[in-house]
Amino acid sequence: MKLLILFLLLLPALSNDKNRNIPAPEGLTVCLLRAPNQAVVTNPNPSFGWIFPREGTVQRAYQILVASSPDLLSTGKADLWNSGKINTSQSINIKYKGKNLNPDSAFWWRVKVWSKDNRESDFSKPQKFITGNFNKSGHSWPGQSNWIEAEPGKWVAEDRQMASFSRNEPVLMKKTGAGSWFADFGKAAFATLELSVTTPDTDDSLTVFPGERKNEDYSVHKNPGRSNIGFYKHSLPLQKGTHTYLIEIPFHDARYPHSQKLAPFYPEVLPFRYVETTGSDDISINSITRLSLFYYFDDEASGFSCSDENLNKVWDLCKYTLKATPFLGVYCDGNRERMPYEADAYIQQLGHYSVDREYSAARYTTAFLLSHASWPTEWQMHTVMMAREHYMYTGDTSFLAMVYDDLKKKTLIGLAHENGLISTRTGKVTPEFLESIHLNRDMTDIVDWPAGTPAGQKQAGSAGPLPEGERDGYVFTDFNTVVNSFHFHSLRCMSEIAEALGNEEDQKFFNERAEKVRKAIMENMFDETRGIFTDGIGTGHGSLHANMFPLAFNLVPQKNIQSVTEYIKTRGMACSVYGAQYLLEALYNTGEARYALDLMTAETKRSWMNMLNVGSTMTTEAWDEYYKPNLTWNHAWGAAPANIIARRMMGIQPLEPGFGSFVINPQPGYLNRAEIKMPVIRGTILCNLTNNEGEWEMEVSVPGNCRATVLFPANLNNIKVNGKKVKTKITNHYYSGEKNLINLKSGDFIISAKQY
Repeated sequence: MKLLILFLLLLPALSNDKNRNIPAPEGLTVCLLRAPNQAVVTNPNPSFGWIFPREGTVQRAYQILVASSPDLLSTGKADLWNSGKINTSQSINIKYKGKNLNPDSAFWWRVKVWSKDNRESDFSKPQKFITGNFNKSGHSWPGQSNWIEAEPGKWVAEDRQMASFSRNEPVLMKKTGAGSWFADFGKAAFATLELSVTTPDTDDSLTVFPGERKNEDYSVHKNPGRSNIGFYKHSLPLQKGTHTYLIEIPFHDARYPHSQKLAPFYPEVLPFRYVETTGSDDISINSITRLSLFYYFDDEASGFSCSDENLNKVWDLCKYTLKATPFLGVYCDGNRERMPYEADAYIQQLGHYSVDREYSAARYTTAFLLSHASWPTEWQMHTVMMAREHYMYTGDTSFLAMVYDDLKKKTLIGLAHENGLISTRTGKVTPEFLESIHLNRDMTDIVDWPAGTPAGQKQAGSAGPLPEGERDGYVFTDFNTVVNSFHFHSLRCMSEIAEALGNEEDQKFFNERAEKVRKAIMENMFDETRGIFTDGIGTGHGSLHANMFPLAFNLVPQKNIQSVTEYIKTRGMACSVYGAQYLLEALYNTGEARYALDLMTAETKRSWMNMLNVGSTMTTEAWDEYYKPNLTWNHAWGAAPANIIARRMMGIQPLEPGFGSFVINPQPGYLNRAEIKMPVIRGTILCNLTNNEGEWEMEVSVPGNCRATVLFPANLNNIKVNGKKVKTKITNHYYSGEKNLINLKSGDFIISAKQY
């Protein structure tokens, strides 16, 4: 009886969530840094962010404490800033408003929040952050990040995370002969090598071969040919007895204009998966340990699986590539050049956002590229696209404001003619223009890479053997369709950036200019008879590229979509791993999910499965050595499926800057099942989809302080959420027709959608 009375007394509290506190915020950031104690912040008024708990649904208020010691913070006596209870739903990009922070000092902060129904959380766990030098007068370009010795022997970077070494043991260690051993670490990494060796002789030596590729007989492939597939030979003098040795890899000097060097406190690394050692019979190899250099990365932040095993393998390949390749703290083109390129970085940025809650690498890379341009025309405009994506994924306007003037010039509007079209061949590329976009060499239209080998000419090491190359035989003219499609898109991005900064005059200007360019492209570069785009003014040749880029950038009028799409499908994968990003964007824009899925899961020579089949564990610079003999096996511009799966196949993209509102617009094609875990600045989005003919079942988890718009095919109009039928709205989704739409608040939902 006493137990029954106690239960009845507790029942109201147990049954009413409004009487319960909500969990404390997690995922704290300072200036978008997840680990600000492993960096230095150069902003004297840093910004704070956190993940609002899903259980609270919507944030009503917050309170921030900042202190000069953890003790002051834990006792609630913050000496630098006590914001008090601030009534707002803002949980990202909140500017510090306390006492002046000292440079080169350590601070601690924490936050508590209230939900819309006024439930209160505990304070979060404290987070430490370190300030650096606030005076940036010595910086040679906006956004420059230097290495700083925060304390003796401990180095960090300004305003970005950094890489650190992890120890990996082989997944296979095999004695292959007298004095010979072979080790396989499962996947390649940028690394150095540590060996424990015992020898009875005083003048013995060991030969060590780290490499990315192996032979069938458990030996390292030692003939890379013209490729840049990782391989190194090292002679290691041994001392008598048992000792541990660290392989000294020679300094990597790529000698390209903007090649990046490892920080001086790192030992040099090279990419390898396998290690072969040879020596005398008396030598005993006790252990082989790889010291792998990985940028700050959370392996558990993302995940994907589906009913197609090839696509699962492709996802894993791309995700690992995005973990392994930013080891320099900046997005680079691979191990050969170690140089940032705008197009490479854009694809890597979208992929990185899709697999980890990391924004400082992309921000720094964008800043670097704005001041250190590479040579292709289209690449310049990618920086505007990168800045726009940074804003949409983080909601951060401070970076946009810092680089705004450079972004305007990177649209290449300085090359525009009276009709709005731009050209690099009509005398407008002057030394003054090149200086304005920070390019210290000539600029050239690229379309795709590499080029082919014209009939009768000797094949170059960076060129494919076929005349059409990776450009589908593109014919270059004074006014180039691909270049002007990028110009159109960069102008639209610039209009959005101007709007974000409250510059209404620029917003209107760039929007009107974009429409002018669209009209000029359609009038001068579209063949109405064939219903396709030609490569430019003055040629009738219509390549895959001339058609997929306009379609990817939403430039094509509705009446011409079908003819352009059908033409694209006749060309196959007639583009490089870079071009594949835009081919897949175009296909998902027009609802061709099945064809896009076929391309991502194919096992032809031009496929991601081919990368795996030839032995690489990171995406490669080209589809195969056949198409680019000097390729690398560690090039993130080939990792397009990572972002395409998240952004287009599962359809998760921000509707509002900073993911306050986002869309889930799945296009599963013929997949029966697809599950994704995607990190965003406000938390983790989960979407599990079962696709039966005429019926979808979905499990969706929306992070706290977010709203989701979920789109369904038009024929699935009987929709229930958590067992309750809901009304839907009809929306016209660009290219792919009508969709049914429902809106969700923060929380967990089970959704069924089928035909009446």
